[in-house]
Amino acid sequence: MAATKAPKIKVKPVDKNTWKDFEAFFESKGAPSWCWCMVWRMTNEELKHNHSPDRKEYLRKRVTAKTPIGLLGYIGTEPVAWCSVAPRASHLRLGGDDRLEDEDVWSITCFFVKKEYREQRLVPQLIEHARKYARKHGAKYMEAYPVKPSSPSYRFMGFTKTFEKADFEFVKKAGSRRSVMVRKA
Repeated sequence: MAATKAPKIKVKPVDKNTWKDFEAFFESKGAPSWCWCMVWRMTNEELKHNHSPDRKEYLRKRVTAKTPIGLLGYIGTEPVAWCSVAPRASHLRLGGDDRLEDEDVWSITCFFVKKEYREQRLVPQLIEHARKYARKHGAKYMEAYPVKPSSPSYRFMGFTKTFEKADFEFVKKAGSRRSVMVRKA
């Protein structure tokens, strides 16, 4: 049987114009509305108030302040996929490549694809869009923190094979499951 062609996605950065789409997407069935992609972004002060409504508000404030948070992938007018991509300095506790300066690196930390669009090779497209977006904003390097498919946790960060196919190279382990992988932007 021939492989089906992956649908092409169009991406838009999450900003004040796309916040409503992002909000609806994250509040849709099965979406990660408990975390709001704040796991790696929260400051020590924000960690003291670590509840879903707070996380949503913390992320909204970043968007209002024009801090990049990521890209929404659309098929037609429907947001169907998410990629958290932002300057590494806007994330904390990632355990990245110490040889690189924060201001040169953008991090891919999370993916979410609606259930009905999974297994359609959207993540490789998101990685490429994230790379172009980061490069446009001055990134010299991209960093990711994927796991092996057998990992019981951190699967939302993507899989090592997917990043290897996108020319990311293994640098080191971050904890027992996550790999730090880097490529030029």
